[in-house]
Amino acid sequence: MSEKEYDPVMHSAEHLLNGAIARLLGCGRAFSTHIEKKKSKCDFHYDRNLTPEELQLLEKSVNEQIASHVDVWDERMSVDEAASRYSLSRLPEGATEVRIVHIGEYDACPCIGAHVANTREIPSLRIVSSDWKEGVLRVRFKLNHATPHA
Repeated sequence: MSEKEYDPVMHSAEHLLNGAIARLLGCGRAFSTHIEKKKSKCDFHYDRNLTPEELQLLEKSVNEQIASHVDVWDERMSVDEAASRYSLSRLPEGATEVRIVHIGEYDACPCIGAHVANTREIPSLRIVSSDWKEGVLRVRFKLNHATPHA
């Protein structure tokens, strides 16, 4: 599998946000993401918009993970083994192997994109906005490039 061409820093931050939302809301990972260097968004199947307190909790959770300076690593496994642990709904047809990207002990999911080697490379994350329409929760976020966690 070839790696998708996303900004590794923003893409790694997206994994952390996805993991935090899945944990907090129990809605699973995003079914759609759009990753850009300046601002990105994730779409989730959910039944409402988030409260300001939930948004603050998500942002805090992600930034704690970024500040923990954990390694980001991957492993490869068979489709059968991956299917027993992860959602493979976005896996390309005919794949025989799955790459699982781990961010410390906090997050792990199938992915073909580029990532940082350690969360210390990710600046703090700021949730810009969220909205809800017809069963879709959209969360937009940016990275504070002026304040990396050194």
